[in-house]
Amino acid sequence: MPAQNVLANLFTTIYNNELRHKKECLVVPASKLAGEVLRVMQRYGYIGEFEYIDDGIMGKFRIQLLGRINKCGVISPRFSVKKNEFVEWERRYLPAFNVGILIVSTPKGVMSHLEAIENGVGGKLLGYVY
Repeated sequence: MPAQNVLANLFTTIYNNELRHKKECLVVPASKLAGEVLRVMQRYGYIGEFEYIDDGIMGKFRIQLLGRINKCGVISPRFSVKKNEFVEWERRYLPAFNVGILIVSTPKGVMSHLEAIENGVGGKLLGYVY
C-alpha cells in the first residue's frame, strides 16, 4: 500500500463531495491531525458535525457538509511561516482579503492563520479553505 497524504485526501474528498452537493462524506483514513483540521473548519462554519468512526483498521471520519466550501486544499510542502508573514501567504492562497482561512500547525496547536496572528505565533501551513 502506498504512503498516503491523509490531509490531501481529506481536502480532496470534502471538495469533491461539496461539488456534487452531497450532505455528508466519509474520509478514510483518519488521523489526529486531520481531526484537528476538521475542528478548525467546523469552528469557522465550513463544515457541520463530524465524527470519528473506529473501524479497527485506520478509522474514518463522517463529515456533515454545509455547502459553504468553494475551494479547499492542502499546502505542500508545508511551508514555515513567521508570525508576521501571513499576509503574503494569504495573497498566494486565498482569493481576497478576509475571505477564507489558512490552516496552520503551531506550537500552540492547529489553528487558523487569524488565530495564529492573534496569538502571535508562526507555524507550518497545512491547508486553505474558502
